[in-house]
Amino acid sequence: MRIKAQISMVMNLDKCLGCHTCSVTCKNTWTNRKGTEYMYFNNVETRPGVGYPRGWEDQDKWRGGWELKGGKLRLRSGNALVRLLKVFHNPQQPGVDDYFEPWTYDYEELTTSKRREHQPVARPRSLMTGERMDIEWGPNWDDDLAGTDYARQDYDLVRSNEVGRKIKMDMEDLFMRYLPRVCNHCLNPACVAACPSGAIYKRDEDGVVVISQDACRGWRACVPSCPYKKVFYNWETNKSEKCTFCYPRLESGMPSVCSDTCVGRLRYMGVLLYDMDKVKDAASTEDPKQIWRAIKDVIADPTDPAVIASAQAEGVPASWIAAAQDSPVYKLIKEWGLALPLHAEYRTLPMVWYVPPMSPILTNLAAQANMAEADEMRIPLEYLAELFSAGDVEPVKEIINKLVAVRLHMRAVEVGGPEPECGLPVETLEAIYRMLAIAKRDARFNIPNEESAVRVERLLAQRERGFAAASQKARFEV
Repeated sequence: MRIKAQISMVMNLDKCLGCHTCSVTCKNTWTNRKGTEYMYFNNVETRPGVGYPRGWEDQDKWRGGWELKGGKLRLRSGNALVRLLKVFHNPQQPGVDDYFEPWTYDYEELTTSKRREHQPVARPRSLMTGERMDIEWGPNWDDDLAGTDYARQDYDLVRSNEVGRKIKMDMEDLFMRYLPRVCNHCLNPACVAACPSGAIYKRDEDGVVVISQDACRGWRACVPSCPYKKVFYNWETNKSEKCTFCYPRLESGMPSVCSDTCVGRLRYMGVLLYDMDKVKDAASTEDPKQIWRAIKDVIADPTDPAVIASAQAEGVPASWIAAAQDSPVYKLIKEWGLALPLHAEYRTLPMVWYVPPMSPILTNLAAQANMAEADEMRIPLEYLAELFSAGDVEPVKEIINKLVAVRLHMRAVEVGGPEPECGLPVETLEAIYRMLAIAKRDARFNIPNEESAVRVERLLAQRERGFAAASQKARFEV
């Protein structure tokens, strides 16, 4: 047993407004430079829809993540030799058209134009080439367009005939939900394994996956290898970049920018303790439908004395162990069993999980019931299962029925009525209600300040010898 600490996130999809505040604040913080115009470390997709980049879930095309061959894990993008042969031409490398070509407008034309018969026009101009362009695709181009051709091109509908048949595009049965996405900071990241220069690594102290801009050589093997397409290539610096989980904020005990500014308060961040010795076996689970259960088994009980002893032996600070014992993400993922990972079948063991969304009751049942059960809602369980449990409907159904039970219980408390028959104690139902509905900031985020002897030493050195001397000393310590 080797216990490590991991900063994790859970998103409650019931509360996402599709306002894109998280995307805007993330972009203003991390990708407001030349060469990053097309990058969205955080994006919010309308589902059903094609996503960003378009069709990112089609691993038959992109060859991202891991696969089992002869019982052994290997990258779907191929071994080191295969990746080397694709350096100059990689058919699995997303192009700018798969994201979008960033543009601006000739605003100067509006202010410097001479007197003319017609109003001057600010035409679009590419930020990459500087040439005039016709806008054919952009970020969130299909936003809120449920029922259109974009929705019909959703990969989860196309690959499953059963799900496709259940999805009705008639107005009375139409549905739409938002899916916020960031880097999953996986326990078994394919991007780390694919990088030939070793520039991508997983931080030992908090599990955040980052890219060293000094070590990156722009091989771009990481971009197709990430199945979630959350590694981006900066065409200006010739380096790869990705979501950092706002680790400078984490080191100060603050959540990521996207979480802190979320209008719907749908994000939860906290510490998980996990057994490193179980990671490979979990990623090698034969049945894709069982991988999400294997990930939960990797997550250790922070109150177990053996787990605590192992964590201490591995150098996990006492404040992190205490935070793991009162972690909102641990409660949502393992204690209450309300969250699932996005596409666990990619075998990267993601550490960003989702509470599946509820939806309105089907039109033909609306006159017969006030509160629907899981299989009576507009969003087919099969569709949600394709996203979160590799097609296994049962865990999605179980979670949604728990959420329905919480609502029935609170209705019984407020206005009277029968209590739900769900097998959960009243205390648990009310705890779930408080966490998902009315939790304040301190309850949604429990992130300890960094406890690092090296960091304290650097701060003392900075105070005693000045910033330049401390920075030089720290450089050789890393």
